[in-house]
Amino acid sequence: MNIQESVIGIDLGGTKILIGEVTKDGEVLRSKSYPSNTENQAKAVEVLLNALDDYSENIGFIATKQVGIGVGLVGRVDYKAGIWLEIEPGKTNPTPLAEILEAKTGLPVRLGNDVVCATTAEKQFGWGRETNDFIYLNVGTGLAAGFVVDGRITQGGHFNAGEIGHAVVDIHSDVLCGCGRRGCVERLASGLGIKEEAIRHLNEHPTSILAENKTELTGKMVLHAAEQKDELAGKIIDNATLQLANLIMNMVRTTDPECVILGGGVTRNEHFFQKILANLQSNTIRFVTKGVVRSQLEKDKVGLIGAAVIGMRLGNEGGQE
Repeated sequence: MNIQESVIGIDLGGTKILIGEVTKDGEVLRSKSYPSNTENQAKAVEVLLNALDDYSENIGFIATKQVGIGVGLVGRVDYKAGIWLEIEPGKTNPTPLAEILEAKTGLPVRLGNDVVCATTAEKQFGWGRETNDFIYLNVGTGLAAGFVVDGRITQGGHFNAGEIGHAVVDIHSDVLCGCGRRGCVERLASGLGIKEEAIRHLNEHPTSILAENKTELTGKMVLHAAEQKDELAGKIIDNATLQLANLIMNMVRTTDPECVILGGGVTRNEHFFQKILANLQSNTIRFVTKGVVRSQLEKDKVGLIGAAVIGMRLGNEGGQE
């Protein structure tokens, strides 16, 4: 294998750090996952630097030359200045991460929000090759979106665009969100929200198969229980997919996309995906001509590939300008 140049991609999430070597064509040559620590930004950076050392020493690089580093980060990122602003509200410590990594590696570094990076990967190597107007909706542990309008990803005046998980979809809900409102879609339809909804209602359904594993319950277990016709799981998934469909229909009225792309582990479940589609009203989504579809990119690598793309300077959505 004779590869001249590659980019180091880093996807730093709430539970793991994925580091990999990626070609300009989006091929992941090698990668390794490490546990992350997002207790605070200082700890997260310390863990990241140690992981980079391990990767360099024990995995190594295939290409002759690494031309840059792209980093996708959970939380809010000032991509123009190369500063990681915060992990989440209440955990704010503006950190010049691009400068730190450049000093360590001698390579140019660009930063981006993790969902922005996933959207960038979709734009460069996925459905974005067919349209310049799409929404990438990531439904994983949490819930967020990337909006591409006329070929550009919208990031907002405070680098906070796309936090669509805090859209209220159930005004009668008593589920309190960390943002201070009730009925936010993230608390009802993300992987974590689905799990929490099951725990909230387990006492009302003592015969549910979910009660057998209360201490180890996950969103994935609720999805599987719904496929097995469990009553409690069925109610939770019915509501989650209804509210996601409502969210999608609200979003398409806002940016008029040709395509809505669903990413993240939750939407990979076929039962879940089909229920979302069944709740969409044809008149509302009639201009979504390329459909509500699932990402064709590998869900565990999409953030890594997107981070590498901004590191390649192929996109204008991350890094210093």
